Parts: sequence; structure tokens; C-alpha cells
Amino acid sequence: LEKDEKETKKIAKRKSIEVKPMNEEEAILQMELLGHQFYMYKDSETNKPAVVYKRNDGGYGLIDPIY
Repeated sequence: LEKDEKETKKIAKRKSIEVKPMNEEEAILQMELLGHQFYMYKDSETNKPAVVYKRNDGGYGLIDPIY
């Protein structure tokens, strides 16, 4: 990227959320209810943050961080 392009890549909005414990099925339901493309939650079994998201093929994906 050129210098001018780098300067225009800024965060347009910040949002703080409460990350609630739940399983992945509950997270998908919450994502669908909100009409979002992804949903961050706290996995109730591992107690770690996780993200479910809609895939282009119509399915769902899960991002499960490794520490």
C-alpha cells in the first residue's frame, strides 16, 4: 500500500460487548437473531473466546484461538 492508502485505513466504529458463556449452537442462534455475519462468545466448556461466522457456501465456521 502507498502511504496515502495506509492513512485512510482507520477504524470507523468501535463497540464494546459483553462476551457471554454459551456453546456454538447458541452462538449461531444469537448471530442469526441479530442478523450479523459473525458472533463472538465465550465457549462454556473451554472458557475461551470464540467466534462463529457465516461462510460463503451457506455453512458456518468457527474460530477457536490457541494460546
